[in-house]
Amino acid sequence: MKLIAALAVSVTLLMGQNNPPAPRSVTAVRHWSLKDVTRVAVEVSGPFEFRTERLHNPERVYFDILKTHERIDSKRYYAENVTDDVLQRIRVAETTPGTTRVVLDLNEGVDATTSTLTNPDRLIIELRMPAGSPAHTEAPPADFSDRPVLPAPPKPAAKVDGPAPDARAVPGLSPEAPKPEEAAADNTATPGAASPSPPEEIAKGARHTSSGANSLIRALGLKINRVVIDPGHGGHDQGTEGPKGLLEKDLVLDVALRVGKLVQDRMGAEVIYTRSDDTFVPLEGRTALANEKKADLFLSIHANSSPITRISGVETYYLNINGSRDAMDVAARENGPSQSSIFELQDIIKKIALHDKSEESHEFAKRVEASLYGFSLKNFPGTKDRGVKTAPFIVLIGANMPSVLAEIGFVSNSREEALLKKPDYRQKLAEALYKGMEKYTESLSHFQVAGKP
Repeated sequence: MKLIAALAVSVTLLMGQNNPPAPRSVTAVRHWSLKDVTRVAVEVSGPFEFRTERLHNPERVYFDILKTHERIDSKRYYAENVTDDVLQRIRVAETTPGTTRVVLDLNEGVDATTSTLTNPDRLIIELRMPAGSPAHTEAPPADFSDRPVLPAPPKPAAKVDGPAPDARAVPGLSPEAPKPEEAAADNTATPGAASPSPPEEIAKGARHTSSGANSLIRALGLKINRVVIDPGHGGHDQGTEGPKGLLEKDLVLDVALRVGKLVQDRMGAEVIYTRSDDTFVPLEGRTALANEKKADLFLSIHANSSPITRISGVETYYLNINGSRDAMDVAARENGPSQSSIFELQDIIKKIALHDKSEESHEFAKRVEASLYGFSLKNFPGTKDRGVKTAPFIVLIGANMPSVLAEIGFVSNSREEALLKKPDYRQKLAEALYKGMEKYTESLSHFQVAGKP
C-alpha cells in the first residue's frame, strides 16, 4: 500500500510538472485623479505576485507583475500620458517573457503606496504628495465610497525579492526616462481607458421613484459600484437573424462593450461582462455571475424579431410572471437556451414571487426605455413607444440587484437592420443605454461634482 501511495504521489508531481499553471494576463490599467490622491488600478486575470522599485532622476516607480503576459487591447506596448498633479505617464509592456512591467512617471516628492484587491484581482497604487509639501491640500479627503477600487481595508501587498528583469529591450520601459520624442510616439492610449473622477464631490440623497415610492435601497443610501452587462446569446446560440444576415449575438456583443466603456469612463463604476467574446453562457449562469460578483445593477441586451417585418422600435423588460401575449412570445424566444426542466417550475415561480427588487427594476427599466425611445424617435419619426413590459425572463430570475432586459431594435425590419449594422449608430445606441442607466443612478444616493446643478 505504501508503494502504491508513493507511486501515486510521484505521478501527481510529474503531471504537475508537465502541466504548469497557465500564465495570468494584465488586462487593463485604469486611473482616477481625485482631490488629494491619484489611484491607479492594474487588473490581472487571476491571483498574482509582484515586485516594485523606486527610481530617481527622473522620478518613477515600477511594478513587475510576475508570471503574466500583457493583454491590453492586443498591443505589445501600452502608454498613456496623464499629467495631473502627481502622475505624468503610465507605461506597460512585457519586458521579459512572463513578466509585465508597469512604470509610473511621477512628479517630484510623490509618495506611492500599494495594496491588492480580489474579485477581480488587481493591484492598487495610490499616489500622494506628502503632508506639508506645497502641493499638499489640508482639506479632508473626499469620500470615495462609490469608487470601485477603494481598498477597505487594504491588504498587504505580496512582494518577491530579487533583482528586477532587464527592461532595456522594450522602448520606454527601461529604468531610464523616455526621450521626449518617445513620449510623443508612445502616447497610444485607447480613448476612454482613463476614468478621471471629479476633483471634489458632495453627497446627494436619493429621490423618490417616479411613482412616489421610497424603497429600502433609497432609504439606506445605497450606491452603484459595480455593473454587470450581459450581451445575449453567443457561441452556438445565435439569437435572431435579420433578412440581410445580421446576427443578434454579434450585434448585442458590440453594443454591450460600447456601453461598458461608457460606464467605466463616465460613471467610474466597475464593469463585468457575462461574455466578452463569441462564447455561449447558460442563461442561469449569467445572473449567478452577477450575484457572485456582488453587482449593483444588471443590464441584459438583446435584439428583437417579429414575423410582421414593418414593426420596429425598442422596448425594455423587467421580471414578472405575468405579461402580455407579445411579451410572453419575446420571453419564449429569449428563454430558448434555458437548461431548466419542467420539474423546476415551482421553484422558479417562488424566486420570481420573492424578487424584492421589482420596484427598483421597474424604475431602472423606465429610465432605460425613455432614453432608448427618445433615440429611436430620431431615427424612426412617428415610431410607437413600445414601452416597459414584464415577462418571466430566465436571465433575470434570481438576480439580487435591479435588473432589466433591453430589446434594442428589430433585426427583422430591413431598415432597422441596416442601421444596426452601422458602427456610428451602434455607438449612439450605446449612448442611449448609458444615459438611461445614468438617469437611474442619479435618482439614487450618489456623489457628484460640488456646484454641479
